[in-house]
Amino acid sequence: MLKKRIIICLDVKDGRTTKGVKFRNNMDIGDPVEMAEEYYRQGVDELVFYDIMASASGRGPILDLISRVACKVFIPFCVGGGIGTLDDIRSTILAGAEKVSLNSQAVKNPGLIEQGAGVFGSQSMVLGMDAARDPSMPSGYRVFINGGRTATELDALEWARRAVALGAGEIVLNSIDADGTRCGYETNLTRMISEAVHVPVIASGGGGTPAHIADVLTEGRADAALIASMVHSGDYTVGGIKRSLEESGIPVRS
Repeated sequence: MLKKRIIICLDVKDGRTTKGVKFRNNMDIGDPVEMAEEYYRQGVDELVFYDIMASASGRGPILDLISRVACKVFIPFCVGGGIGTLDDIRSTILAGAEKVSLNSQAVKNPGLIEQGAGVFGSQSMVLGMDAARDPSMPSGYRVFINGGRTATELDALEWARRAVALGAGEIVLNSIDADGTRCGYETNLTRMISEAVHVPVIASGGGGTPAHIADVLTEGRADAALIASMVHSGDYTVGGIKRSLEESGIPVRS
């Protein structure tokens, strides 16, 4: 079994880290640069930054914040939010990000995935997908954009396959239903997407305990677990989570 990754997500709004439940009732929880540095010290494998208001506000990525974080951490660093053109991708990578996450903008302009992969390689192109249960969709899940506020006509499974065909080298799959609840990941959704594509799938939304992470890495067949609330709250550390997973027989990066 390949070693699994633990990835921490920092949702950023107006230059500050924020956290909500199911994309609502967001609260300011700290400075993203200081938090990134602390999680790097704890041994997190990767970081993901999402500017949760950029696409809805019609602005580009916050390059100054990206460069300040990149100076503090020396692990893979992915940035999403407001990246709508090839120039945005280029400037984000030049600012210090190894990967860019395309979510709303990829839905609006799927060709951007292909363009980005052609110039920077598929390893730099991450599909961010926010999905919620909807029995009217073929897979049972509908894709949402604009921070979970706008429903699309895209089926989650169909969109994942199409994005990978266009050049996405990884998928961050976020369950809107589970987001911020700390009640466990959507293992059914994660397993369905993981089995359908040949690229790594990162489970997001619902992580509350190491047991939840273990479940989605095994039953959900995820390649990595993205966490936020469980470490932002101070209830768990990266090291403690990794030790628990190792005790469960799940290989993780040291």
